[in-house]
Amino acid sequence: MKGDYQELVDEISGLLGAPATLENRDFGLVAFGAHDSDDDTAMDPVRTRSILTRRSTPAVRAWFEGFGITRATGPVRIPATPEAGVYRSRICLPARHRGVVLGYVWLLDAEPGPTEERLDAAMEVAARIGALLSEEARAGTDLSREFGAVLTAAHGWQRDMAVAALRTALGADADGLHTLVGIGPWAGEAPSARTVTSAAALATVASDSGDLSLAVLVRLRSPDVLDPAVTAADRLRALAGPAATAGIAAPRRGLSELTASWHEASAAARAAHAETRYGPVADWASIGPYRLLTALPALPDAAPDHAVRTLLSPPHTELARTAEVFLDCAGQASRTATELGIHRQTLYYRLSRVEQLTGLDLNDGEDRLLLHMALKRARI
Repeated sequence: MKGDYQELVDEISGLLGAPATLENRDFGLVAFGAHDSDDDTAMDPVRTRSILTRRSTPAVRAWFEGFGITRATGPVRIPATPEAGVYRSRICLPARHRGVVLGYVWLLDAEPGPTEERLDAAMEVAARIGALLSEEARAGTDLSREFGAVLTAAHGWQRDMAVAALRTALGADADGLHTLVGIGPWAGEAPSARTVTSAAALATVASDSGDLSLAVLVRLRSPDVLDPAVTAADRLRALAGPAATAGIAAPRRGLSELTASWHEASAAARAAHAETRYGPVADWASIGPYRLLTALPALPDAAPDHAVRTLLSPPHTELARTAEVFLDCAGQASRTATELGIHRQTLYYRLSRVEQLTGLDLNDGEDRLLLHMALKRARI
């Protein structure tokens, strides 16, 4: 479909004798014509940023919408405004379908400008673009619905039917290599798959922790190269807000293990939230003990193990951190003291207080395992 848009944009460029740029109604770049002018003002900051980042800023969007392009049924001329970074006047052709604007074709305006006949012909092409955008949006909505159904369906015939419907919707992509990315917390509906070029489908769904998250099915070329998934996670986290973290599941082929992939992505996102050392985007393969800890069922009323309840209370935050770092350092006192920046005698005193508060023996392997798991579990 990308090629269809490019052909239509090139057709408009040919009709009006100027390079055209197509953006969807959210001002995301869809296609653009070649620019071979020696005039530097033709590539003003607004057009350059749109092409390089594939999106216009909210301020630029608001400025252009102020000229009524969302309601227009014909070409809209927009004057140059150098202080806004718009050095050249523009012509906007709304791409509409059944009365709804779905995108915009942009061209730089110049005297004497295209004739009315050529503009009318260009608007006919813009209408074909609008129909194509509408068809894609409808297909994307159907795909998101089928994808979400697979992740929420119960095991058995319901899930089998959901997978079959998603396989039909994805076509040839269904049997390809993919991974699943989870981003949370997420508010609102899932964005268009066009937001992330490598995304096959997006849907909002409750994560294992009960919060609403965004699930993204991402195509991969190699199981060893997760760059498309990382890029998708970074781009969507920026939309979700600074508190959002993301997780990436192990790569798989086909759709039969999508539920397992979603559990992995959701768990990795929770681990990223619990441990800053994993970064805001965590790969399932990298989260170590959290692969097991996130699989544990939630405790009643989210209560921690009774042995560590007192230790995890606010007055003992420093002791809890000391115990966790000590266990992270495999019980090596010198490493722990260095990590915490304290004297070894101070460390020994704190560890004795931990034993008093928990009733656990830090020389006992099982007690140490219980304490370590409880402290890590408390983070998620």
